[in-house]
Amino acid sequence: HPITRTMERVETIFASMGFEVADGPEIETDWYSFTALNNPENHPARSMQDTFYVDVNDDEGRPLNLRPHTSPIQVRHAREHARRCAGQPSMPEIRVIAPGRTYRVDSDATHSPMFHQVEGLWIGENVSFKDLKSVYLAFVQAFFETTDLKLRFRPSYFPFTEPSAEIDIRFERG
Repeated sequence: HPITRTMERVETIFASMGFEVADGPEIETDWYSFTALNNPENHPARSMQDTFYVDVNDDEGRPLNLRPHTSPIQVRHAREHARRCAGQPSMPEIRVIAPGRTYRVDSDATHSPMFHQVEGLWIGENVSFKDLKSVYLAFVQAFFETTDLKLRFRPSYFPFTEPSAEIDIRFERG
């Protein structure tokens, strides 16, 4: 399937740049989907209008949800990384992508209630926005198999991420 082939290609490219590929469950707890990401109790994403909930509760009595983004995979990976590396003199960096299916309540012609997403997490000393730009440039050059392109990073607002940017790709030759 084209989506499967694309996701496999994305994973291969990021793996070649030293990123691990993490996976996680598609049915998640409120804690992994929202609380661990500092989404307050009254955040709109927690509402029934935005998130699919299943008819099963977690240990605290909260309904489980279909994963609305792949951020819970990053949270799980970071917690496991911290557990594995506990007691080491310094924490090794985290460099991981979290690809997977996600689910959101959308009912217009431009959105699907299930879509694929890839998020990345890179935590380490001296990692900067410059590194992010370098990774994205290397990724799009590998993905589109050309160096005849340029990236433009435009500042943009996304709740709970800072700094935030949108990326435009311009191909230099026709």
